[in-house]
Amino acid sequence: MTLRFAKPRDVTLHYHLRAGARGARPVVFLNSLGTDFRIWQGVAERLGDMPILMMDKRGHGLSDAGETSIAGLAGDVADLMDHLGLCAAVICGVSVGGLIAQALAAARPDLVAGLVLCNTGAKIGDAEGWNARISAVESTGIEPMAEAVLERWFSPDFRAGMPAELAGYRNMLTRTTAAGYAATCAAIRDADLSASTQEISVPTACIGGTEDLATPPDLVAALAEMIPDATLTLIDDVGHLPCIEAPEVVADHIAALWTTLE
Repeated sequence: MTLRFAKPRDVTLHYHLRAGARGARPVVFLNSLGTDFRIWQGVAERLGDMPILMMDKRGHGLSDAGETSIAGLAGDVADLMDHLGLCAAVICGVSVGGLIAQALAAARPDLVAGLVLCNTGAKIGDAEGWNARISAVESTGIEPMAEAVLERWFSPDFRAGMPAELAGYRNMLTRTTAAGYAATCAAIRDADLSASTQEISVPTACIGGTEDLATPPDLVAALAEMIPDATLTLIDDVGHLPCIEAPEVVADHIAALWTTLE
């Protein structure tokens, strides 16, 4: 995989672009808190020759850190898509990536033809919880909370049966900078997209996991209810990151929505 970087605005962004079939509609992936774009590889591999863009949001992976808000993170996606000449894409986001996808649909509808919103909501958590996490990260770093985060990310079966993978994703989490992690926590804390999300008019598939402790099924169901004509799928025995635990299911939903748009 060739490393690619662009600086369309105030930060350098790390991304991967797979060209795919000429003229085909692109799929854009937006990842979660404490991860980089590699969480989508299992999904991307199942999408044939669709053009694909994956990116590290600011403060994560190999992208620069910088002033962070959900609107600003959506602006980074828009800037990078403009830079690469992409539009009318299927946007697939998980957790905070789903918040960014919703904000992008509101701010730049020309870039969004359809949405796949995984394990997310229009508002995630409350100020008290996010402030406690920010305080912990700023005082002791990510390492001491890593086990608790992994319990929220993955189902009990995955944690018990995939020890090497679990260790690898723990490394991904703990090697995220504390500053980038805390800034994204604050962005999530401050975001309530309920008003704009109710106005989303593109085809939307909402996906959740029955074992998700971070964005429980009820939150995802409420999101699907909020968006006109959105569909809801809850994947049994899967946690917060179905792109890792059930990539074939996520890929099937992306492909189905992509096909309806052609």
